[in-house]
Amino acid sequence: MKELAVDGISVTVSCRVLKLARQPYYRWLARPVSSGELVRAYRANALFDAHRDDPEFGYRLLVDEARCLGVVMSRRTAWRICSDHQWWSVFGKKRRGNGKQAGAPVHDDLVRRDFTAERVNQVWLADITEHPTSEGKLYVCAIKDAYSNRIVGYSIDSRMQSRIAVKAVNNAVARRQDVSGCIVHTDRGSQFRSGKLVSTLARHELVGSMGRVGAAGDNAAMESFFSLLQKNVLNRQTWTTRDELRLAIIIWIERTYHRRRRQDSLGKLTPIEFETIMTTTANLAA
Repeated sequence: MKELAVDGISVTVSCRVLKLARQPYYRWLARPVSSGELVRAYRANALFDAHRDDPEFGYRLLVDEARCLGVVMSRRTAWRICSDHQWWSVFGKKRRGNGKQAGAPVHDDLVRRDFTAERVNQVWLADITEHPTSEGKLYVCAIKDAYSNRIVGYSIDSRMQSRIAVKAVNNAVARRQDVSGCIVHTDRGSQFRSGKLVSTLARHELVGSMGRVGAAGDNAAMESFFSLLQKNVLNRQTWTTRDELRLAIIIWIERTYHRRRRQDSLGKLTPIEFETIMTTTANLAA
């Protein structure tokens, strides 16, 4: 306002254009926001952004995320801000009421349980699973091409936050290259609803899709893959370290699942064989 007044535009005109009342403006002018209030607002914004992207984080982890954004504060300060705004971890203690409801979808359901595709990179299916080791849990986010059942991208991490989904998508895009317009179907997990993943999908020109709350059948194709992973790797022994389990998962996906395990739905071919034959046939036909 002051800058506009210097340029000869009156406060009355500025307020009318901006649809603001003059009295609140004059009250603010008499008592502007203090530097302390501004710092608290920046801290709250940083904590909220981190909480929105990773709702399972408690205030201790939110402090670390805010620090990465350049906003530094003590854990006590973060606890007070989170407590005042009720930004609780979804894995925290149950509180009064019926519990936390699943978040609203950020995408429509474009698949509707039709887990088929007519070509590669038309429909991708993604999900996350976990398994314990003596060092703690290990999380796997995998993305499967509905056309060939090939795992086109995956990410393995010791923490289940939005970055595991972002890394899996980036890994899939790096492998497949031409993915513009491909549908990426997931459940409504917080990692898949995060702003970081939504931005990643948009950057690669991918189209998001989400199933319904509590409907496992809406992503049954990925559930079946993780069932195989559970049976053939995860439950075969007790895993001592995360690195040991990580290596076993990668070897099973790349060597056994992709190149040795023949699937009835692919005409008794492996995913690699199916893609190679069908892609070659399509190129010859063209």
